[in-house]
Parts: sequence; structure tokens; C-alpha cells
Amino acid sequence: MGPNSGERVGASGPATSPEPDDDARVLLFVERRRDRELLVDALGDRYAVDAASEAAALDERFDCCVLDEAGFDRVRERIEPRRERADPAFLPFALLASGDTGSAAKERAWDRVDDVIELPTSRRGLVSRIENLIERRSTSVQLSETVDELRLKERAMDESPVGITLAAATEGDDNPLVYLNGGFEEMTGYGEEKLGEDCRFLQGEDTTAEPRAAIREAIAEKRPVAVDILNYRANGQKFWNRVTISPIRDDEGTVTHFVGFQTDITDRKIRERRLEVMTRVLKHNLRNKMNLIEGYADLLRGEIDDESARESLAVISETAEDLMGIASAVRKVNETLDESESDVPIDLAEQLVELRDRTQRRYPDATVTLSLPDGDPIHVTVVGLTVAVEEAIENAVKHNDAASPSVHVRVERRSDGWVVVEIADDGPGIPDHEMQVLEVGETSLTHADRLGIWLMYWVVGKAGGEFDVETGGDGTTVRMEVPAHP
Repeated sequence: MGPNSGERVGASGPATSPEPDDDARVLLFVERRRDRELLVDALGDRYAVDAASEAAALDERFDCCVLDEAGFDRVRERIEPRRERADPAFLPFALLASGDTGSAAKERAWDRVDDVIELPTSRRGLVSRIENLIERRSTSVQLSETVDELRLKERAMDESPVGITLAAATEGDDNPLVYLNGGFEEMTGYGEEKLGEDCRFLQGEDTTAEPRAAIREAIAEKRPVAVDILNYRANGQKFWNRVTISPIRDDEGTVTHFVGFQTDITDRKIRERRLEVMTRVLKHNLRNKMNLIEGYADLLRGEIDDESARESLAVISETAEDLMGIASAVRKVNETLDESESDVPIDLAEQLVELRDRTQRRYPDATVTLSLPDGDPIHVTVVGLTVAVEEAIENAVKHNDAASPSVHVRVERRSDGWVVVEIADDGPGIPDHEMQVLEVGETSLTHADRLGIWLMYWVVGKAGGEFDVETGGDGTTVRMEVPAHP
């Protein structure tokens, strides 16, 4: 390259090249054909090398641009804008300068390029300097991608609707905040002025000791914790906060920070309390009042001879009985769905055998049959599955006017770990208005049986399964598909 450049490039023999880097591209703006050929020969074993003559080639992707003096003159004004488009990643430019180029020209070139390689030079030296520039480029791109990823994660945290905090792990009782996001500020009213303080400023007079102790113990033991705690906003307003805290460890396993997630669950807490009160009312007050109405209706029935009056008393008794059935069904739904999840599996086959026998004793005229996989106990941890099957069987028997109602329960274990339970009967089918509740939602509740359909639907839904009912004049088939271990 330049005077006697061919001899110098070939003097030391071929350079020992690392494994080819097919993703790296070198762009050449070199006017002399011989120099271009030597550069392609020297760099082509490792990089994709493309020669260009038009300045527009700078708009394409490359990892290093090598220019001779003529090429530099053609594109010098486009080098800086091209660097700006690549920012923050480093994009190298190297100038091949012949030995007779004046030092002033070389100094001016340094303002635009990252390396000036004087010619003639050895092949090995040339390759080494280009490799160095491309390695710097590669490192810069990786750092840029890491920075972009960190910025994306930070934006996700900043814009999350959930309150997020980051607190430093210390040896003392306080864990000062080093970060809080917009969601936390919007939820609590506290912003960056609270950085450096422990998050206990959210607690107040009515914050109970139990969740506070749970948080302190988990932080002391450096383990995750989740609690529901009554907190206070900056304006003094109380709110229920679902707080989840997890330790963050460095590469050596040392806990350096604690990340906290806060969610306003005030509406949920109010709803839970309302359901608790309503359940107690249904369980005690309503039942007692209905028993009282039935008792007085029975007394009046024995003293009244008028047939129309006796019919009215029968309606009162029947209505009271329906209301007590609804109260009992509501209590059953709540108790079933509120049951805690367990990792201890139940033997579904054994449970269904007991259920069949219990149903036969209660309804002697009914016939309940089972089809179970041979030798498979069918262990499941689905909350309320047996209760849902029992509800389907009992509804099928109660609403079948035949002399000997028939119900068949079939259980299948699928290869993907799911369990299918089908309850088929030969009854008159479920009326359309009873089935519409699953499509349009409950409107008015006339008796407890409709809650039975909801119970089955909710049990399957809680497990993440599929619930289906096929009904007609020749019977009904209820199908429940659930994962054995949700």
C-alpha cells in the first residue's frame, strides 16, 4: 500500500487470524485498486469486507470504515453525522496515510478518524490495528445494549402502575430508600423527598403489630415476605396496602438491597369484610328468622280450616324453605372457595367412591355408577373438586322425576397432567333460563340450585380449567377439565 506497500504487507507472511467474525463488516473507501485488493486479502479471512465508491455507502451498516486520502476527502463531511447516528455506540474510522503526507494534514485527520495508519506497514500490524478498532466497537455495542436494557427496565419500573421501591440493606434497623417510582408516589403522595428514609413512614396509629413484625423478621432473615398492612398516605388517608418484599443479592450472594412492591387493595379488603358480614347474616340471622316463620306457619296451619288460607300458609312455608336453601348454598359456596390451597393431594378415586355410597344411602332409588382408571388413585390438589362433583350428582338426582334416576360419573387422566370428570344423567335436562346465568350473569335468584351451577363453574375456574354443560330432553352432561395440580 503506497510505495512498496505490497512488499511490506507480504514480508512478514500471513498474519495468524482468530476465528472468522461473520457479523463484523469492514467498509473500504480506497481509491487505488491494488490497495483495495491487499486490504481484502488481509482482512477477508475474518470480516466481511466491502469496497465502496459512493458516499451513500456510509448510510449502510458497518463496524469499521477504512479510508485512504482520496476516500477521506470524498466523505470527510459525512463522518461526524454518521457517528452521531450510531451514538452511543462507538463507530471507528481509520485513515491509511502514505509516508509523504504532511504532518499538518494528518493532524487535521485525527479530528475525524480514530486511527491513522502510516504506509507502508506490515500486514500483521495492519490487521492488528483494525482488529483493535472492531473489538472496541463490539464492546461499545454490548455496553450500549446493556445501557438500553437498563433504561428500558427503569422506564418499566417508573411507569408501572404498581408502587415499586428499592431500599439499601444495612446492618441497622433502617433500610433507607434509594429509589421509588411514579406508581408509589401516586399511591402514597410521597416522592423523592423520602429517599434516604425507611419506608416505615407509611405506618400509623392503626397499623397493627402483626404485619410490621412479619416484615421486620423477613428483612432480618433476608427472605421474601408478603403482607396486607394498613398504611397512611401523605394526606393522612388510610389505605390497605399489599406489600411484597424480596431481597436482591450480588454475584457473591450477599444481600445488597430489598425491592418492594405495593398495591392498593382497599377495595378488596372492603369487599372481603362485606362478604364476611353477609355470610354471618345468612348463616345465623336469616336462618333463625326463617325457622321462626316456618314454626308459626305450622301452628297456624293446624288452627285454620279455610282451604285458601292453608294454601297461603303452604306458600309461606315453601318460600321460607327456599330462602334457607339459598342461605345454605351461599355458605357452601363461600366455604368451598375460601378453602386454602394445599400441596397435599387427595385420592380422587377414593373420594368419589365414598361420594357414590353416600348418595345411594341418601337416595335409595337412585343409581350412581363410576368409571375410574384401573389402578390409578388420581391424586389431585384442586380446591373444591369433590364438592363440585357432589353438587352435580345431587342436582341430577333431585331434579329427575323418574322412579329410578341414573347418574354416571366418568373420570379420565390425560397425558398432559389434566383430569377430566364427566357427570351424565338421564333427567329432563336443565331449563334454558338456568343455563343462561353462565352467559349473561346472575339476575334474580329464585332458588339455591342456580348457585350450584356457579359453584361448579367457580371451582373449575379457580383451577384454570374448562367447564361445559350439554343438556337436552334426554339428560345432561357436566364436564370439568382441570389440571391435577394447579
